Amino acid sequence: MKKVTKVLALLMTLVLVVGAFAACGGEKTPAVKVIKIDLTEEEYAFGVDKEQPELLTQVNAFIAEIKANGKFEEICNKYFADGTPAVIQSAKYDESKDQLVVATNAAFEPFEYTNGDGYSGIDMEIAALLAEKLGKELVIQNMDFDAVCLSVGQHKCDIAMAGLTVNEARKEYVNFSDAYYTASQRLIVKGDNTQFDACQTVADVEAILNSLDSATKIGVQNGTTGQFYVEGDEDWGFDGLPVTCVGYKNGSMAVQDLMNGGVQYVIIDAAPAECITEALNKMN
Repeated sequence: MKKVTKVLALLMTLVLVVGAFAACGGEKTPAVKVIKIDLTEEEYAFGVDKEQPELLTQVNAFIAEIKANGKFEEICNKYFADGTPAVIQSAKYDESKDQLVVATNAAFEPFEYTNGDGYSGIDMEIAALLAEKLGKELVIQNMDFDAVCLSVGQHKCDIAMAGLTVNEARKEYVNFSDAYYTASQRLIVKGDNTQFDACQTVADVEAILNSLDSATKIGVQNGTTGQFYVEGDEDWGFDGLPVTCVGYKNGSMAVQDLMNGGVQYVIIDAAPAECITEALNKMN
């Protein structure tokens, strides 16, 4: 009888140990996740001062050059593969010097973000190479996204480099360069959300989004394609969603509020969506 009791006790102990190991080895549910279906198709370009047509010509030639010689792919691989991002330094603005003044919103990783006392990102590395090509000193002016094209339109900056999607409204302020990157908008949800797991197409995702009402809040970065997609905009060709759109200064703030329950979803550009969710999941 004692032997049977000991055997049972041993078996129970083994079950508990195995269960503990299984729990430790199981994957932790992420705090947030990206639904990997493109909601839009769009192109990024640089916005050039309308009073500088020669700069537009130079920028287009430069884009063609770095795409042909592999430099653009090399830069992208630093952010999408296993390369090491460069840290780009900005000179102080001095109107007496020959400078290239770049307007950006450095909260849009992997295209532009602050890195110590400098800047990193695909656009920032291109900006540094462009300034070098033109023989100019690089000045980076970091501002709210809403102000980027406006600052160029007011001739306060020479060029906007901020993950800018080409659209008619922004052409009022800038002349767009040739496109250099194809982008899209994606949906971010909480990690335990299974609502969109069966979705295969954008139509599947939009069917769910269009079934919602104004009690549902979707976070976006102010002034971006995501905002126009949610609110609707004729120039962009977006019908809008029957939800409440909540704007934030940057995508990271929107996703953090999603985690805190302030909004139910977030819609931002695909590449930043991946960077933001990965960073926040590592912290949780």
